[in-house]
Formats: sequence, structure tokens, C-alpha cells
Amino acid sequence: MTVNLRKLMVAVLTFGGGTALLCLLTFIHINQGSVSISVSTVIDALISPENNLEHHTVRVLRMPRAVMGIIAGGALAVSGVVLQTVTKNPLSSASTLGIHSGTYFAVVFSTVFLPAALVGNGVIVAFVGGIATFLIVFTLSGGNKATPVRMVLAGMIVTFLFSSLTSVLQIFYENETAGLFLWGSGTLVQNDWSGVRFSLPMVAVGLLIILVMAFKLDTLTLGDDLATALGQNVHFVKFVSITAAVLLTSVTVSVVGPIGFVGLVAPHIIKLIGYRKHLPLLIASFIWGSNVLLLADVLARIIDPSFSELPVGAITALIGAPWLIYLVLRMRRSKYGDENTSVIAGKASATWPLKMVIPVLFIMITLTLFVSLASGNYGFEPVLLWNALFGETDDFMLGLIMDLRLPRALVALISGMVLAVSGLVFQGVLRNPLADPSVIGITSGAGVGALLTMYAFGVAAAWIPVGAILGSIIFFVFVMVLAIRAQFQPTILALLGIGVSAFGQAIIQILVVRADMNVASALTWLSGTTYAKGWPELLNYLAWPVVILLPLLMIRIRDLDTLSLGDDTARGLGLKVMSVRFQLALLATLLAAFSVAAVGTIGFIGLIAPHVSRLLVGPANQRLLPVTMLVGGVLLVVADVLSRTLLAPNEIPSGILVAIIGAPYFLWLMRKRA
Repeated sequence: MTVNLRKLMVAVLTFGGGTALLCLLTFIHINQGSVSISVSTVIDALISPENNLEHHTVRVLRMPRAVMGIIAGGALAVSGVVLQTVTKNPLSSASTLGIHSGTYFAVVFSTVFLPAALVGNGVIVAFVGGIATFLIVFTLSGGNKATPVRMVLAGMIVTFLFSSLTSVLQIFYENETAGLFLWGSGTLVQNDWSGVRFSLPMVAVGLLIILVMAFKLDTLTLGDDLATALGQNVHFVKFVSITAAVLLTSVTVSVVGPIGFVGLVAPHIIKLIGYRKHLPLLIASFIWGSNVLLLADVLARIIDPSFSELPVGAITALIGAPWLIYLVLRMRRSKYGDENTSVIAGKASATWPLKMVIPVLFIMITLTLFVSLASGNYGFEPVLLWNALFGETDDFMLGLIMDLRLPRALVALISGMVLAVSGLVFQGVLRNPLADPSVIGITSGAGVGALLTMYAFGVAAAWIPVGAILGSIIFFVFVMVLAIRAQFQPTILALLGIGVSAFGQAIIQILVVRADMNVASALTWLSGTTYAKGWPELLNYLAWPVVILLPLLMIRIRDLDTLSLGDDTARGLGLKVMSVRFQLALLATLLAAFSVAAVGTIGFIGLIAPHVSRLLVGPANQRLLPVTMLVGGVLLVVADVLSRTLLAPNEIPSGILVAIIGAPYFLWLMRKRA
């Protein structure tokens, strides 16, 4: 009797309490707005509407937004339940699997090149993009044999790739994509009931299909073999369920934009309560997903009382990223293996001698610098470069080279070196071959600090590196605390890094909107760019890493080799493991911070360069350090040259080019080792 009473109480709180909270949040939501309307007027507008401005505001502007929040939040939560069941991955959702980024890219691409395809709010385009993205992530992570961490990491890399491609389109087609930045960050803004009328029938169809499949989804949790033995057509169930889940996601994205983490948070709230059967799980997740999204929108307008419309997607990330971190730490042993679990890593296919590799890399750097100095809006002009430097004096050309092209190329070279070494050190310290300042959140922390310095405090530009350093150190301390909690398990740290990075990116999105930055310039800076960089950046930001930090690392690199032997062995050799980890990681953090201050948030250099270097010279860090430094420099100089010449006179941010190159490389690497 006591057990039944307890179950009844849980059901009442889950369903009754959730519905009551949804009604309360809806009422609070309707009462919010730039124009103050009394509670009694709101009630009158809902119960006995009249033809006046206040009632019109409540019923035509505020009510649709609240109802859209209920529909979108519930749809995303149900989609998350299905994705988690079908992929057998407790961390699956439309955001962690990259489906949101795929749908967003498909809509932006069609807006620019195929506007005729955007019928019905672009839901067909969004649906095709979502299905294609899911298939890419599912296939590259190993299909039915994919582990949860591989799937989420593949989703992360695909998100990087599609986000970079989307940013390129938004930068070069600013007029065509005007208004898509806020939508692309997720917003519930509705000007009438058209969004609700459009989305409600399709969401209802998707929900009905999934509810019909609820009992079949229960059998999938038993495993594919047992489900087949019980008479289920497993492939059919998965196909129909995933199609319906992506439909729900696509409809919501087409109306309110990609809103992340709702599909992760809401289902886990219900699972923590104790529900496992899919029928109650789906219904309860719909209710609580609506609660999560409405609460996020209420908080967005409390945080910004000016009602300049903070993206609700950023607020859900602020809520969802800590939740992801909590889930990963809570389930680390049962779901992701023991502390010796390994993640993909570049392994030496051939160990080349340093006396051959380093001269070749120096030659490559010399050639790339020459190409950089000789390249401009009119293409590759080596004769003009030679004449300006060694022939007849051409003051204009000489000034162009010495004052613009040369310092920019050197900024790219040194920034690439600094980021590559930072990634190498993080990979060694955290025992995680996917560690990189951008992946584990250090770069986004530096970006938060830099943006706060520039736009929140309004201080001089000279203080930007101070803000970047403080932001990166704060995030670094947080990452190290999490690393200690996770006992430096590589797979766990990879997932925790996604959460930390998402949290930082959410703050950056909020700052961009609050500061009313020009969208193209904001995207350019956030993507990382060497545009218009010169001697000041070189002397003020990048001289310190070269003069102080890199020499310190060269002295301490033996400690990184000792750490690679394992903690017990390192202690046996007299190394103070925790102290050394902290010191080396702090040096890597400072390197990343100075780079962000100079060129913005460029990712993937710290991932690609160490992996390429391991392929060349093996895993020994003493050999890796100089090679990684040179490889990183070559990569960013090449990206800088391409950024100036591919679409001259327009420029592609260097960070976007690096991501477009780096993401396919890692996807290939994951597929190769799946």
C-alpha cells in the first residue's frame, strides 16, 4: 500500500504539479512585456476579450509567444526521448547530435541560394537538413555499434562544421540573411498566431506517431536482438521514430530557431523521477520540456528588462550546459567506462627523424610566408614582391608589404604556434587527445572575458587581453575542478568540455545581442580572424608567449612525458602530479588567452597540429613540441592566405577556414577507428 501511495504521489507531482507549474509560468510569461499591463486586465483579456489595445496586445502578441513556447519545448523534449532511446545514448538530443546545426545551415543556405524552397516556413528544407545531419553523425560514429561518447563527439564536430559554413553565408550575404542571427540563436518572438497555426498540426502528427510507437520503443530498450526475438521490426521502428523526432525538431527550428538542451534536460528530469516506460515518459517530458523553455524565456526577459530580446536558446544553454556536466559526472562509471578508456588519437604511422622533419617544416613556413607576402586582391604577384624588396624602390608596394602583409602573416604564424602548443599541453595534462582550448571551453572563456571588457565595461582596447586572460583563467579553474572530479578520464573530459564550451558560447551570444554588435563583425570576431592584424597585436599580445611562456614550456616538457607514463609511475619517479598538471595547464591557458586577444576564437589548430605531428614523429612530447609548433604555424598561415585570396576582395575569417578543414579530418579519423 505504501509503495502504491508513493507511486501515486510521484505521478501527481510529475503530471499534476508539472501542469500546474506550466499554467503558472504561462501566466507569468503573458504578464511580461515592454508595456505594463495589470494582472486584472490580462485575466479579462483571456476570459472576456474586448476590442481595445491592451486586450489585443495580450491575445495577439503575448499569448502566441507563450503557446509557441509550450509547443516548441514539448516537441523538443519528446524528440530528445526518442533520440536517446533509438541511439541508446543518454546524452542524445537534437543539439548534442548536431541536428540543430544541420537544420539551421539548410535554412540559411536555402535563404541565400534557393529561396523558392522555403515554402511553409522552410520546414521541408529544415527536415531534410535534420535527417541528413543525423545520418552523417550516426554513420560516422559507428552506426549501431557507436558508443555514447563517439556519437556526441561526432555531433560536436559536425556542429563545428555546419556552424562555420553558416557563418560564412551570414558574413558574405548579410542582406539576404538579415534577421536570421537572433532566430539562429533561438527566439520565441511571435507577431501573431501564424507560427502556432503552422506548427501545431505537424507537431500533433509527430507526437501521435511517437505515442503510437511508445510500446515498441519500450522493447528497444531491451536491445535489438531481444526486440527482434519479441517480434519487433527493429529497423522499421527506428526509422519511423527517428523520422517523427526529426520532424518535431524541424518544425520547431523553422518557427523559433535552434533551441538547444531542452531535449536533454526535460527527459532526464523525468527519468530521475523514476519513469522508464515510454508512454508516461513521453507525456511527462512534453509537459516539463514546455516548463523548461517557458522558464528560460521568462528568465531571458528578467535578465534583460529592456526587452531587446535575448536569445532564449542562449538561456537554455546556460541551464542545459551545467545539466550536461552534472549528468556526465553522475553517470561516468556506469556509462562511459573506467579511467583507462581511450579516445581517438593520432598515432605514429612512421617516425621520421627530427633533423629531417624540422628543416622541411621551416621550408614550408618560408614558402607560405613568401606566398602570403606576394598575395593580394589581384592574386599571386611574386615579381612585384621581389622588385619591392630587392629591385627598384616602390614605396607604396614596400609599405603595403612591410606595414600590412608582413605583420599579418607573422601574427598568423605565431598565433598558430601558440594555439598548437596549447592544444598539445592540454592533451597531455588531461590525458585527452581531443583536448583543445576551444573544445574544453578555455577559448570561449577568453572570448567572454574579452567581450565583457570591450562592451560591458567599455574600457580601452589595451585592456582586452587582460579581460581575455581573466576569463580564460576562470574557465580553466572550473575545467580543472571538473577534471579532478572525473579523475582525468579522457572520455569524460571530452564530454565535460562540450558542456563548458556551450556555457561560454551562450554568454557570448547574450553579450553580442546586449551590446547590439553588428552581426557580420560579431560573427567575424567570434569565428577568429587575422583581418587587419598588424604590429600592435604582434608586440602587445604575441610577444609575451614567445619570450616567456614558450621557453618555460620547453623547460618543463619533460614533465609532460613523465605524466604520459601514468599517475602512479609519475609519482614513483618523484613528480608532484597534481601540482605539475595545474602548472602546465595554466601555461597552456595563458597561451590560448593571448591568442584570443590577438586573433579571436580560432579553434581546431590545437587539435589538428598535435595529431599531424604524432603521425610524423611519434608520441614523445620532447619531439612533439617543436614539430607541433611549426605545424600549427604553417596551418594558420595557409588559412590566412586562403582567407585573403579565395574570394578576394572579400575575406573569409581564418578560424572558419580552419574549422572547415579540421572538421572533416576528425570525422574521417573517427570513422576510420569506429
